[in-house]
Amino acid sequence: MTLREKIEQEIRERGPIPFSRYMEMCLYDSELGYYSRHAEKFGKAGDFYTSSAVHAVFGRLMARQFEEMWRALGSPAEIELLELGPGRGLFAQDVLDWSEKKLPDFYGALRYTLAERSPSLRERLEARFRERIESGKVELLTLPDDSSGSTRAEGAFQGPTGEDPSLSSGQAPSAGSGQAARRSTGERFGTNREGHGFSCAEWCPTMQRASAPEVPLIVFANEFFDALPVEVLSETGSLRIDVHDGRLVETWAPASQEELEFLDRYGVHPTGADRTEAALVARHCTSRIAANVQRGFLIAIDYGYAREEQLAGRHVGTVMAYRQHSASSNPYEAPGEQDITAHVNFTAVAAAAEENGMQVHKLLTQSQFLMGIGEANQFADAFEDCRLPQERAKVALQLKHLVTPAGMGETFHVLVGSKGVDRSVMDGLSGLGFGKD
Repeated sequence: MTLREKIEQEIRERGPIPFSRYMEMCLYDSELGYYSRHAEKFGKAGDFYTSSAVHAVFGRLMARQFEEMWRALGSPAEIELLELGPGRGLFAQDVLDWSEKKLPDFYGALRYTLAERSPSLRERLEARFRERIESGKVELLTLPDDSSGSTRAEGAFQGPTGEDPSLSSGQAPSAGSGQAARRSTGERFGTNREGHGFSCAEWCPTMQRASAPEVPLIVFANEFFDALPVEVLSETGSLRIDVHDGRLVETWAPASQEELEFLDRYGVHPTGADRTEAALVARHCTSRIAANVQRGFLIAIDYGYAREEQLAGRHVGTVMAYRQHSASSNPYEAPGEQDITAHVNFTAVAAAAEENGMQVHKLLTQSQFLMGIGEANQFADAFEDCRLPQERAKVALQLKHLVTPAGMGETFHVLVGSKGVDRSVMDGLSGLGFGKD
């Protein structure tokens, strides 16, 4: 059975599914999802690059920032660094290797925890960090990976009246087109997130920790939130995926109260042909993360926006699919074989962190953040291993890709939150200080 067939079977058995459920199955189905496949996804041979794949300097700079945070917390005897969605573990390896070499006191206190949902990637992480796992320096969490929905109640897709929703067939799907399909005449879905095959708790691995709760914690999420399932909304309602004449089609149901409140507080209500996303899972996940940090930091790096940018008419309808380094606005083209993302609503993420006791610094670009860390030693960490002028030139180009507007520098943003740390100490972190007088 292909993933498309599996999706169609679920729709036939339970009715049209929210886009968030479709996105979750495409990315995280335990057998057929994009992140569960063994095919290469990263770098030149895959579908996309991450900052850690560009050059080891990203991990080296972040190691220095983590060490600063450790000192800001009073240099405790133990500190846990929890990375969400570590992929192949390149970033973790760079941080650990550089800390061991250059920051021995911090390395001695550090316990690095990897929270990876994909079974195939967990196997690669276990192989990469075998010695450090055996020594206790690295912990690999076991997370839920069943997205089949088979453990849910049979009535999970029932509407508030207990009847199965009956959604009318819409037009051929094109999530990036902005064309409105017909409004559903059926019962709307309830707001229970469990109802469409996944629980918010499954996306919140910080409920599991390698260390005791009182141990200071740094949570690092690099390109994590953009891959969490989102709801897609238009002025017609909330997007559902149905099957008609053997094809996936889009239909619409009335938006839930939770979706409408999200747009009221953190986004904009779409008009005309526009679409927008409600990142409900990201909100819940951030709340769980922040609530479980007694003392420590959250660093989230991703492409995204603040609400002010949406109010100015930007970042509307950001769902995209990526395959072999080509971008597409059609997430239905190759289920399970293409990455699906949505830009991160940092206003919603920041609010969830603040509601759970964190102080959140103003949003920065990746360029500002990395320049702040690297300017003290003029990015010497990047060039340490260079012996020839040609090597320095190559590294300079890679560094340029990380920090300049033409590369990742202005596209990616950095959100930093803290708890149990004096505001003046937080503001003194080098990553937050670039451009200050």
